Amino acid sequence: MEFRINQTRLILTQGDITEQDTDAIVNAANPSLMGGGGVDGAIHRKGGPKILEECKRIREEKYPDGLPTGQAVVTSGGRLKARYVIHTVGPIWRGGNRGEEELLAEAYRNCLRRAIELKLRSIAFPSISTGAYGYPIDQAAEIALRTVKEYIKEFDQLEQVVFVLFRAEDLQVYQTTAAKIFGTKPHGGN
Repeated sequence: MEFRINQTRLILTQGDITEQDTDAIVNAANPSLMGGGGVDGAIHRKGGPKILEECKRIREEKYPDGLPTGQAVVTSGGRLKARYVIHTVGPIWRGGNRGEEELLAEAYRNCLRRAIELKLRSIAFPSISTGAYGYPIDQAAEIALRTVKEYIKEFDQLEQVVFVLFRAEDLQVYQTTAAKIFGTKPHGGN
């Protein structure tokens, strides 16, 4: 399913984010940046040791206590198709009254900022915080899509933003939410 924001194509698809052939993919990382489960573990396994080496350097030089929630840092893509991995830490869901919404939006904004700073054309996102961090998928989808829409309307430099959902049920939530937010039917695509 595809939508347009100015000149940017927003694509919603089901699949494996490590297989995306975009300039960058986003890693829903944990603060340690040392890999883990879910998307984080998959990216580190497929991308190889170079990503971990760069993450260790980032920790040593800039974030000795771990990457703060909502921030984003960049490493190479290692053996991935993507040239870069943008690592961000989403919030752990604690009921919705501890700033989770703003922290999740900030994670998406900071990833987009890093992509534009690098003059990238395309970026692929997973659904940040909806796995082990327990963020309700319907609320997370709304925050993710609204944040990307607002950011792209202001900074229209990316050609393509892809949301890669691992499960069909999650893709359905994103499709329903996107139709509501964009208020239009999708433009072709899958």
